Amino acid sequence: MKKLLITLGLLSFAFNAHSQTLVFASNPQAILQIAQGLGDAKLDKDRDGDPKITGNLEGSAYQILFFGCTNHVHCDNIEFQAGWTDTKATLQEVNRWNRDKRFGKAYLDSANDPMLELDVNLDYGVSRKNLEDTFDYWRKVLRSFKHDVLNN
Repeated sequence: MKKLLITLGLLSFAFNAHSQTLVFASNPQAILQIAQGLGDAKLDKDRDGDPKITGNLEGSAYQILFFGCTNHVHCDNIEFQAGWTDTKATLQEVNRWNRDKRFGKAYLDSANDPMLELDVNLDYGVSRKNLEDTFDYWRKVLRSFKHDVLNN
């Protein structure tokens, strides 16, 4: 019995240690730290009062919007977003990019400017390594979109 209690105690300690390393959308500071590790980034609020991170990655301005928030905190998902003006991106190029790429969603906004988004569910948390990897996907998506659509 004593051995079982010790084993359960060790498992509980390991679980608690692991859960403390998770990143949640309700902790914008942790997400900001990752963003700052890749370039300029600052935490602000959107027009509704929810958290918003603005940053620059490889020369591209972007923002991270927080969604599913209760009272402007306790958010459960985020969205990476970038937009460009003064480009000649066509709907055909954007549609081709969406067809050929697995990650990211592109569209032309109401002013026919290209927009790029990547949604991330953080409802129950993800490891810091997982979110760092998501930032790497965002970097790759930005790079690919700039090369395949904006430079045509």
